[in-house]
Amino acid sequence: MDKEVVNWSNLPEELLPYIGKSLDAGIDILRFRSVCVSWRSSIPPLREISPCLPLRFPYADSNGNAVDAFVSQNTIYRLEPSDENPNIPASSSSSKGCLIKVEESETGKIRLLNPLSCLHCRFLPASFPNGINLLDFRVVEVSKSYKLQYSDGSPICGVSKVVLYPNSAWTSVKDCMIFALYDGGKLGFAKYGDEKWTLVDDKNSNYDDIIVYKGQFYVIDRLGIVSWIECSSLKLIQFFPPLCGLGTQKHLVESCGEFYVVDRYFKRERRLRHHENMNHNLLRYHVCPRTVDFKVYKLDQELGDWVMVQNLGDRVFFLGNDSSLFVSARQFGGCKWNCIYFTDENDIGVFCLEDHNIEKMVNFPDYSHIFWPPQSPNV
Repeated sequence: MDKEVVNWSNLPEELLPYIGKSLDAGIDILRFRSVCVSWRSSIPPLREISPCLPLRFPYADSNGNAVDAFVSQNTIYRLEPSDENPNIPASSSSSKGCLIKVEESETGKIRLLNPLSCLHCRFLPASFPNGINLLDFRVVEVSKSYKLQYSDGSPICGVSKVVLYPNSAWTSVKDCMIFALYDGGKLGFAKYGDEKWTLVDDKNSNYDDIIVYKGQFYVIDRLGIVSWIECSSLKLIQFFPPLCGLGTQKHLVESCGEFYVVDRYFKRERRLRHHENMNHNLLRYHVCPRTVDFKVYKLDQELGDWVMVQNLGDRVFFLGNDSSLFVSARQFGGCKWNCIYFTDENDIGVFCLEDHNIEKMVNFPDYSHIFWPPQSPNV
């Protein structure tokens, strides 16, 4: 029996709103509305349905004074060269797939960030002298991250992690909830319209990370206790046994629907740094943490226990300054398998899970590069 080929543009118009409203990613909604006139008119434009970011949320400084604070969104995309527009130089990292992070301001202005360090990109690669034409790429949304900033766009110091949920393009602003880790490990909560942040757990100020996993907030403290947050009562409920990890800092990562904890080990060392003030640029020693090891654990949901992972296969974990995520190394050129890419402040390193060796990307000094991973001899 021959299969009948149906033109997508000829679908019954009553089905189009159901299809369009099943899309969560903004880039997918833009694609949907670009098919034809009938598809475009079946759902409203993104600016009319998406939460208006940055969102104003309450925040008090160290003296307890209220300041204007906003939650802004960064989006990480995977760019793959389009078969229809193979105009990407073969020598560039983007010819094999790359990650790029985009920050959009309240006015709609776009800024490009390094996906790991979050530093603003100062220039485009020499292989793209006329800018980046998205028609030359297939664009896939990988993840979103959030940060708390002042009205001028500068980040608020002391806030280490911000998560927002729900974060669908169809979510009303009034339905958004924010959890944040601040002041060295306190857990705060706010929803749209609140006058101030709510301290969730006044007995524990040692939380390391927080994520949304399968529509639920989870948080981990430095002792390795993972809890899920009951949002209506703001109660923390312990999630399976504590992780017996002896590292200094815990990271939560979701990979292919699995729940992981990455345990980071630090060593304190003295480093010589530039210290700037109004009149001088001085060199001073500071005691700073340096990453020396990682251990990775996966939750066995059937047994309700943590299992140490010795091999990630082709997966790569990225521990960025504002979010953690995983990718498949098969999709990127120059990206090592079974590794963790991480930052120590603005230093970028690669940890190999097989031999626990750490390489610094010393041959790639410009950490504000637009594409990730970069083309580096060490990677």
